[in-house]
Amino acid sequence: MVSSCPEAWGGSEELWAGAALHLKAAGHEVQAFKTNVDYQHPRILGLHAAGCQVTDLEQLPALRTRLLNRLLPYHRQYSRRRLAQQVLRRGLLAFQPGLVLVSQGSNFDGIPYAQVCQELGLPFVLLAQKAVDFFFPPWYEREVIQAAYRAARHCYFVARHNLELTQFQLGQQLPAASVVWNPYNVPFHSESPLPSITPEATIRLACVARLEVLDKGLDLLLQVLSQDKWRNRPLQVTCFGSGADRQALEEMTAMLRLGDTVRFAGQVSDVQAIWQSHHALVLPSRNEGLPLALVEAMLCGRPAIATNAGGIGEILVDNETGFLAESASVAALDQALERAWRHRTDWQRLGSAAARHARATVPTDPARHFSEKLRSLALV
Repeated sequence: MVSSCPEAWGGSEELWAGAALHLKAAGHEVQAFKTNVDYQHPRILGLHAAGCQVTDLEQLPALRTRLLNRLLPYHRQYSRRRLAQQVLRRGLLAFQPGLVLVSQGSNFDGIPYAQVCQELGLPFVLLAQKAVDFFFPPWYEREVIQAAYRAARHCYFVARHNLELTQFQLGQQLPAASVVWNPYNVPFHSESPLPSITPEATIRLACVARLEVLDKGLDLLLQVLSQDKWRNRPLQVTCFGSGADRQALEEMTAMLRLGDTVRFAGQVSDVQAIWQSHHALVLPSRNEGLPLALVEAMLCGRPAIATNAGGIGEILVDNETGFLAESASVAALDQALERAWRHRTDWQRLGSAAARHARATVPTDPARHFSEKLRSLALV
């Protein structure tokens, strides 16, 4: 297992880690290679406890790290990537795996690790957790990326949108490609009654997302809420999550004088508890795979107001399980939120429909399902 996630842990890593645990339990030897490892993180501790070795691809000597940090940003990034490739090459040569999974936070960031597999003649598969509409492969890396996708034994995506977009961006078909599901952090049967909605009741929306505006678009939501009509309605939005843009979003909230409407609750571990006190999910994303927050909200019986980004429209049925904004823009999000507001007395029915639709669509154990796919490919 190779993860290109630059954070200590990200939602994009839940699938490979869950699959690793299932494979280990089935008697397979599993090693993981990841950037920026926090050896005290609960997920890393869980992998170690199960007998899965985890290697940090960026364990550099302190002197070399200080020297790299003095270089220009591009050269520093390039050098760190080359060193990570060297660490991976040594690890794979020692381990000699029957199959390597390269898990990417997007759809191109794990290619340097796929290159190592190609050079060593090891079979590998690619997993892409997101694709961005406006980001094509850089011209100087295009042929390398195309070759890696052609060489992969299989290419997995978490949304049909991401698969098709990647084909457009590469200018080539991916015949050995399919869609898989990420694990979710609520029980499969977790639907609960919607908090009461009366004409006088305050409607509580939850935005469950990383606090990063490039992908999650929370700045769009704040602009919508700054309109007088929303200021004058009994509406509160709680933002759950962490991220690099928290300070910027809090300052924007203060500038727009939205302190009575918007609050930031940070990262929470009990996702199901969010839906005990909130009526619906709002998700103003610009770029997505298929967000866990949406699947979890639906399983808990909550409708969603979300933009048509990534695979969101593949599971959210407009006016049946929630309200879909045509695009990630202030105007489109405002229109979807307005429709939702007018039909808020129907949210209990929409939430129940969302739960039924989610249970009919997602597997009960996505990580086990994915591990079985990997096992079959390793036997080819």
